[in-house]
Amino acid sequence: MKKIAVFFVFMVCSCSPPKNWVKNRNLGNAFGTTYSITYLTASTVDFQKEIDSVINVVNQSMSTYMPDSDISRINEGNSTVIVDDMFKEVFAISSEVYTTSQGYFDPTIGILADAWGFGPGEQIKLDSVKVDSLLNYVGWDKVTLREDGTIKKQDPEIRFDFNAVAKGYAIDRLGAMLATKGVSNYLVEVGGEVLAKGTNTLKQKPWAVGIDSPNNLLKRGTAAIINLKDKALASSGNYRKFRFDEETGEKYVHTINPLTGFTKNSKVLAASVIADDCATADAYATAFMAMDLEDSISLLQKSPHLQAYIIYLDENDTLQTYLTDGFQKLLVK
Repeated sequence: MKKIAVFFVFMVCSCSPPKNWVKNRNLGNAFGTTYSITYLTASTVDFQKEIDSVINVVNQSMSTYMPDSDISRINEGNSTVIVDDMFKEVFAISSEVYTTSQGYFDPTIGILADAWGFGPGEQIKLDSVKVDSLLNYVGWDKVTLREDGTIKKQDPEIRFDFNAVAKGYAIDRLGAMLATKGVSNYLVEVGGEVLAKGTNTLKQKPWAVGIDSPNNLLKRGTAAIINLKDKALASSGNYRKFRFDEETGEKYVHTINPLTGFTKNSKVLAASVIADDCATADAYATAFMAMDLEDSISLLQKSPHLQAYIIYLDENDTLQTYLTDGFQKLLVK
């Protein structure tokens, strides 16, 4: 799975902890980015082996960068692959967000991601004719999860890309692993996306998470800090994840509009979404980058289970923000 652009930073305050709480922390690399997992327990423990196991099984199921993963074999036309429960759950989440976003979230954009240079496959030079031809192999309504666990594709050239949901899902699985170990206070962060459970008992306060500001592309600055408890937060942004064509100098952002097949250079710079699980937050954050701001606001107004913080440029190219009421209440003043 390729690295997804994110725009917030992990922040945990520390002080002299109570004697009955121990801060355990595991750091590492996974999914093309870094992770930081903090969990509070009554005594020192180390779940590194369990963390590695979760990362490995998620990769084996959904990493397009592993040729022998389930998703890679399906992409190469193997119709006999029986997917695991993780793949099924991500498939179900993708179906829901695809429908709710009216197709702006679509994990069958794999062939487009490769063509635009944002996937593991071959990058090609694109024009409107080529993009239009590739759209024949894009469309969530063209794939089916059969009862026997195999995938049916209307065309063998259709390629899945769970980039915009699998990392969030992996965070959820890491949280579930900690829960099975009896841990109730933890913060799982992978590439800037976060799942927070319980509280930071070292300070007797909620976990604090900072949202990155796109004002300065060279340095990281904090646009806002929120308190997060029993929720997940995921982000997507175009202001750091892009490439330039070596011949024309044209800028291409990593957000692809599944409806047009082209990358989306919009006035929306970044979107942070809070949901009950990180996979859902991850998917909607991606959808909001492809959607027009007005459509994103309309969807949010109909979706009380989602909260969002969207950074955009107005008609004068002045930086503006849109916050749902629920997100506003979480801000640290």
